[in-house]
Amino acid sequence: MTLLAFIFLLTFLSAESASSRHLPKAASTPVFGPQQVYGLLNGSVTVKCFYPPTKVNRHDRKYWCRESSTRCITVVSTSGYVAPGYQGRVSITDYPVAQNFQINISNLALADTGTYQCGIGINGRGLSHKVNLDVSKGPHVPEGAELFYVKLHSALTMSCSFGEDTVSMRKFLCKMYKNGCYNIIDSYGKVDEDYTGRVLLSHEEPPGSFSVVITQMGWEDSGLYLCGVGSYGEHGETKELDVHVYEETNVPQGKPTIIGVKGSSVTFECNYEPLKKSSVKYWCKWRQNGCARIIDNRGFVSDLYEGRVAMYDSPNNKTITIILNELKDSDKGYYWCMTDEEKEQQSSTELKIIDGEPGLQGKKEVEAQVGSRVDLTCSYPCKYYSYQKYWCKWNSTSFTPMPASDQRHPGPDVTCDTDNKTVILSFDSVTKEDQGWYWCGVKHNDLFGETMAVYLQVTGGSGASRSLELLNVDAPSHAEPPSHAEPPSHADGGFNPQGRASSDAGVRSAAASESSQSHGSNTLTPILVSTCAALLILATAFAIFKYRQLKRSDLVSVGSYRTNISMSDFESVKEYGASNNACVKESQETQIGGDEFVTTAAPPESAAEIKKAKRNSKEDADLAYSTFLLTSSSIAQGSSGGDSAAPDVSPPNWEGQI
Repeated sequence: MTLLAFIFLLTFLSAESASSRHLPKAASTPVFGPQQVYGLLNGSVTVKCFYPPTKVNRHDRKYWCRESSTRCITVVSTSGYVAPGYQGRVSITDYPVAQNFQINISNLALADTGTYQCGIGINGRGLSHKVNLDVSKGPHVPEGAELFYVKLHSALTMSCSFGEDTVSMRKFLCKMYKNGCYNIIDSYGKVDEDYTGRVLLSHEEPPGSFSVVITQMGWEDSGLYLCGVGSYGEHGETKELDVHVYEETNVPQGKPTIIGVKGSSVTFECNYEPLKKSSVKYWCKWRQNGCARIIDNRGFVSDLYEGRVAMYDSPNNKTITIILNELKDSDKGYYWCMTDEEKEQQSSTELKIIDGEPGLQGKKEVEAQVGSRVDLTCSYPCKYYSYQKYWCKWNSTSFTPMPASDQRHPGPDVTCDTDNKTVILSFDSVTKEDQGWYWCGVKHNDLFGETMAVYLQVTGGSGASRSLELLNVDAPSHAEPPSHAEPPSHADGGFNPQGRASSDAGVRSAAASESSQSHGSNTLTPILVSTCAALLILATAFAIFKYRQLKRSDLVSVGSYRTNISMSDFESVKEYGASNNACVKESQETQIGGDEFVTTAAPPESAAEIKKAKRNSKEDADLAYSTFLLTSSSIAQGSSGGDSAAPDVSPPNWEGQI
């Protein structure tokens, strides 16, 4: 029970601490101004009060009143009223464009010390801000806090300067709470975890000056800040910064966190003040010591991001779209949408990288020769079936998608094969100017989705076989090689390697055309190879024959004789039209039977002389050796590419063979 009570107490204390540090939305008031104003006797003060720039607020009554025990009595208003005792020394001016109105009081008297309200509409209706005025004789007047009135989710820039004597001292920004000033960022690189990725401290001129930028301002960011040098409460100097956050609904907000798949792409949207146009808009990656610029709308692109990042302006909805593809682990972090104008809306977005499979697939690098045809292919999954597909050539100054279409037109052509779910960018005759980065992507409802980057490398030369090798294997089957291509010669081997985009028919036609040039220099290499192979076979057979002679194997019968010559060697004699023994008439050729007794076919006049004869092993070996020599010679002749024909001898009769 005691443990439960202790846990409840800790929860209550942590909730109270959080609520004290982060004010809820209801705690903020639409009208904002200084909490304390100081003035010298007989001097003057100016009070500036801010209000949300709604149409009602711009045209409504603004007033300055002094609080009493029962009500707030009007001193001056934009309706023209000035209270007695203040005529000639108090005025009120409205600045609708600047979203504020100012009250000026001169000839200050000690009696002017008190509590006042600046407000809009009717006194005491809630649209007001309380201001304490303190008039003193001097000689020095405390400096009041500098006011900052910022829109919800926008950026705040605060500048502080303390002189050249403070150049080597620690610079810091802290936020005031009941129990002290909590450090947000300092020049030593320390950043509060609640502000990681959205606060940046930069040194400025003159020496001793610095600025702090905070993006994605929330309701909890309202309050009193101190910028200073040294250490708070110990030594150094400080300056008060009073910050108020208000809501404006006519500016859309981007996502605070984006999740990207490794190898795929992500899209960022930067929203800017609709009423203003900044000279430079840029996108950078946040680091503790600065924000490294990646791309801007003037054409700058960091070398590390060439071909990977693009900026697209959408003036209709007042946004700029940034696309980053080929994501890797090092891309995770915080990215800022920035402008050169401090009052422009600036935002930060966190990018997280996860493992996964990109939706768009294809070759990331393609090489082609000048004048050849090349296809860049991009496969998409079923989820992108209804999306608009496009290809575009990347450059640093523009981003112009080329939608997929079935109509041909001059230059690169984009087609979409819906059956194979592939988008193809085709070049009929690629040139050096076509070299560069190309992006394949999808769009839906005018919003850019996933993209994939491909680099096309264009090389010089006119070799046809090289051009064919570089065609994309995913290209359509009807793709033809360039008209100037020459057929591959025997010097190239006359074959089609795996992965090459040329067809078998093209290789066959090249081989056929070669027969008319058989005596050219291109035929020298295969003839030499065939001749060397035949000589090697002859030498091997001769060595085997000599070895068998030495073993005296002539007493072995044909039925039990074993030789390395297979029956397929004899079958090859039929294929090449050569006889086993050209010196013997066909009618007298010996047929090899299944046993040791062989019957020979003879003419009728010698039929009576038919007898059974037993052939010794030496005679059989001689016949086999002669047959092998003729077979090897025929094979060598056949491999020469048709230079000579086989002997014009009818094939022997093999009936009765095993």
